[in-house]
Amino acid sequence: MTIHLYNTMSRQKEPLVTREAGKVAMYVCGVTPYDYPHIGNARAVVAFDIIRRYLEYSDYQVTYVQNFTDIDDKIINRAREQGVSWSSLPERFIQVYFEEMDALNVQRATVYPKATDNIAEIVSLVTALVERGAAYAVDGDVYFDVRSFAAYGQLSNRNIDEMESGARVEVNEIKRDPLDFALWKAAKPGEPSWPSPWGPGRPGWHIECSAMSLKFLGIGFDIHGGGQDLIFPHHENEIAQSEAAGDRPFARYWMHNGFVTINKEKMSKSLGNFFTVREVLEHYPAEVVRFFLTASHYRSPLDFSDQALDQAKAAYERLQTGAGNMARLLTGTESTESRPELSEALRTRLQSAEIDFRIAMDDDFNTPQAVSVLFELVTEANRLMSHPQFLPDAAALQALSDTRVLLLRLAATLGIALAPTEAATETLTPALMELLIDVRARARQDKNFGLADLIRTRLTELEILLEDTPQGTVWRKK
Repeated sequence: MTIHLYNTMSRQKEPLVTREAGKVAMYVCGVTPYDYPHIGNARAVVAFDIIRRYLEYSDYQVTYVQNFTDIDDKIINRAREQGVSWSSLPERFIQVYFEEMDALNVQRATVYPKATDNIAEIVSLVTALVERGAAYAVDGDVYFDVRSFAAYGQLSNRNIDEMESGARVEVNEIKRDPLDFALWKAAKPGEPSWPSPWGPGRPGWHIECSAMSLKFLGIGFDIHGGGQDLIFPHHENEIAQSEAAGDRPFARYWMHNGFVTINKEKMSKSLGNFFTVREVLEHYPAEVVRFFLTASHYRSPLDFSDQALDQAKAAYERLQTGAGNMARLLTGTESTESRPELSEALRTRLQSAEIDFRIAMDDDFNTPQAVSVLFELVTEANRLMSHPQFLPDAAALQALSDTRVLLLRLAATLGIALAPTEAATETLTPALMELLIDVRARARQDKNFGLADLIRTRLTELEILLEDTPQGTVWRKK
């Protein structure tokens, strides 16, 4: 069987043919860490976590790169508002990001490059574009000449002349063309800057991802991913600048997840209709939120509501209860005389379940169909265990054991945790937890956010979740 994925560039499903046999090089645009991640951010991260997990399940060796845009206008402005240094703000929210994605059972990427750690590579790439005549410098700024790249607009399926006719004329008319975009921005008073051939400044947004993906994966890597909102202009600009400098296709496949919506309207911070992951986790277990984000196809819009999360909670608990019922029956049960005919239906479903799971996931990572396979396994196991003539004979117990093993393995491939975990929390008594919560509260009052976030992060590693409520902070085992 061959994995087929939807390529935004060709606007059709294509078989996955990688640059190197048995290996996948994958880059996914990460967050700008200036605030708490919202559920739309989490949707993208979980979507590509599932893709990465299934690729590894299919015996690919995956190199997964996800960046942090740790220098940006939003970061500078928010740091000024809060009276903190521009560098401390992303450091704090990168830790928050890891804490909350860990709670959602997201595997860590192979590498998380930061823009500020790759300034030399960014300057080198901009220099190459200037030397090739694809970019030009004006008063310390450097702009990409969009007209120099004939294929501009191919990813977003836009016509460059139509784009220019609809472009707004900027007050600053130093650019040759309204569509030209900044690769390097000249330093402004009070803002961070780095040296460059064009004077002190900082990188533009688009060039950062090109430089980091090329550094860690090289030109022509396999999959470039991100949210649909990044198709234009971010990914379109990445393609233009990368291929203008490298004379080769930048990435083989372009994948984009659908939006999270509120009442059918895109969730975004600019619209103010967003929920942070932290807010959602105060009301729903992380496992339920993970299931909610998994059960819809990654390219489809996902409408967020309490009702949808309640439905996800009921569905997840059905799977978990089914796995738990099998575990309890198998624990300490001695087999009786064999009556294999009762378990034939379960054994038959078991034989085709993994094939059906693979068929679903090979078809552009169809998680709704893959999840239905999990429910079919649980349904058939429940039917056996509730049969009026059921006896725990050797055939039935073996079928149930094999079903539970497969159920947990397929669920784990989707990042859905069903098996209960033994948290190392026996020493965390209520009195000790009250002390830790009090210390964290005092740290927050003193604006020592680093210590406060460290306490939360270390407790998360021990599978203890803190929930800040209007009545105070409460804790629970994950």
